[in-house]
Amino acid sequence: MTKKRKHRIVVAMSGGVDSSVTAALLQEEGHEVIGISMQVWDYSQFSAPDGEKFDTCCSLDDIHDARRVAEQIGIPFYVVNFEEEFRRLVIDDFVDEYFRGRTPNPCVRCNQRIKFELLLHKARELNADYLATGHYAQIEQRADGLFHLLRGLDPGKDQSYFLFTLTQDQLARVLFPLGGMTKGEVRRLAAERGLRVAEKGESQEICFVPDDDYIRFLEDERGTGLMAGEIVDAAGNVLGRHDGTYRYTVGQRRGLGIAHSHPLYVVGVDADSRQVIVGPKEELVSTGLVAGDVTWIVPPVVQTVDASCKIRYRHQPVPCSVAVLADGRAEVRFREPEKSVTPGQAVVFYRGDEVLGGGWIEGNL
Repeated sequence: MTKKRKHRIVVAMSGGVDSSVTAALLQEEGHEVIGISMQVWDYSQFSAPDGEKFDTCCSLDDIHDARRVAEQIGIPFYVVNFEEEFRRLVIDDFVDEYFRGRTPNPCVRCNQRIKFELLLHKARELNADYLATGHYAQIEQRADGLFHLLRGLDPGKDQSYFLFTLTQDQLARVLFPLGGMTKGEVRRLAAERGLRVAEKGESQEICFVPDDDYIRFLEDERGTGLMAGEIVDAAGNVLGRHDGTYRYTVGQRRGLGIAHSHPLYVVGVDADSRQVIVGPKEELVSTGLVAGDVTWIVPPVVQTVDASCKIRYRHQPVPCSVAVLADGRAEVRFREPEKSVTPGQAVVFYRGDEVLGGGWIEGNL
């Protein structure tokens, strides 16, 4: 973004401190800022068994907080209703993946399909030059004319893992003003400006599962008693029964309900045969994985890329090689074996602080 020129910028305002500071900073720079919150989920339909209501990301309380911040800093504010699209593109995908025996990451899907497709399209309809969000990541246009995606400065808050699907066209229209800041700096800026959300906590749950009870949510969606079957070892020996494959994920140890001479872990889930495969910890180790729907921020010029990769958000990047295959797939080989490669999760490729691309784990090697 050219600093001297003023732009019309839509800010995705979630009601939290990050997007609020993003809007305030851009407004102070003299840009024409428009705040937009997305209504994606009807929280009035959900309460815990004890009647507790949950205040989580994208709730009505969050939208009210975003509106009040917009009024405080003097920018227009709108709410767009994406409930139908969110249901179809994120929630249904989440449920379907679990019932296929996979463990999905809906936050990546939300960023890909809602924020940087639907909301960016809405920003363009408003003749905005950019869509800005409070993500902790950085965008850099280099001498090659291409946009590169980098980690956020704050290693504890870096969100680049969730953004590997961004295209060159999207990166050209997106701003991450907080990418070069720490969370502490952002809270300080909020406090200095008297923003009402300066000390607001952060939600750690998936927004549409506010009690963090995935099994309850999945059974509310599809009903109980589905996908029940056998718990088996790698040789096919039946060790017990389970109430649904969707209750299990690779690496899980607790809740198996079977007695054995040594600890057992879920090493695989076969939804077609309705089997949960268990084994000792050693059977969790993989030398690599195959990923599908692979996208690249900047297309590689070689068939095999030396990189590091994360196989889930909180995973430390590990050295690997990525062989580009046909049909948008890739074969990833770890330099050292890794535990709990989980189908359905995202694998993201890095070189230093730069995001090269990523895809969705189909299986291990």
